[in-house]
Amino acid sequence: MATRKQWIEGARPRTLPAAIAPVLVGCSIAYYSNRFALGIALLALVVSLALQTGVNYSNDYSDGIRGTDENRVGPVRLIGQKLASPSEVKKAAFISYGIGALAGLGMVALSGYYLLLPVGLAAIVAAWFYTGGPRPYGYAGFGEVFVFVFFGLVAVIGTSASQTGNITTLSFLAGCGCGLLSTAILVVNNLRDIPGDTEAGKRTLAVRIGDANTRGLYLACIVVAGLLPLIMSVTGANPPKFAGLGTLGILLAVKPFRSLMKRALGRDLIPVLADTGKLLMAYAVLLSVGIALS
Repeated sequence: MATRKQWIEGARPRTLPAAIAPVLVGCSIAYYSNRFALGIALLALVVSLALQTGVNYSNDYSDGIRGTDENRVGPVRLIGQKLASPSEVKKAAFISYGIGALAGLGMVALSGYYLLLPVGLAAIVAAWFYTGGPRPYGYAGFGEVFVFVFFGLVAVIGTSASQTGNITTLSFLAGCGCGLLSTAILVVNNLRDIPGDTEAGKRTLAVRIGDANTRGLYLACIVVAGLLPLIMSVTGANPPKFAGLGTLGILLAVKPFRSLMKRALGRDLIPVLADTGKLLMAYAVLLSVGIALS
């Protein structure tokens, strides 16, 4: 039976920056628009954290019952390491989704922004079928699309629009920035898992395009994300002129990028994952401060 610590590790807390960062940025946009609402902001954070946790437990469940987690390196695999039963992990995933759904309903009730209902449902369905169901799209190389859309565009735009009532160019560009860096986290994760995924028949994007191209994709995500705050600072009728502060966060990419260029593999990529998560948070904090100061 898994201990409390193992359940926490199984939720993969190092991935949580991908849930926190876009909500922070979305709230800064609401503040910039003089429409910040603390209650909605807190509920948005609960939604994002619950969905991220649910995705992680879902992946553990789906990969575990398929046997693709038995020889992996990296975080705790509750089923693969026989620490918990499949039914227990599946239940944990559904509880996480349920918490996210309830918080989402609270956002709708407070904001009256009913577009969140179908978007939230789509997020939960997409999270489950990422590795679940008979034809998981994460096994077909579309995981990066899911992360970019839901932990980038949807999270930032949903957080800001639920408070401001508007979808803006600023929220779209900020969503792209957060989405690209969240995608970079998944890119490193899948780069690390290429050998095991290849053997298990899991055709992630990294498996499809190969080691060298995957490292190039990581660099592209970082570079484009770094340019977007500069574009935000000059785009629109009333641009947030200090948004370019977000670009400074990209300086934290030097360390993980060096590791990738030195051809780090397997366990040596685990620190790169952690560093990319820190990069995402630094980017989000600096971008949020820049937008708020504007």
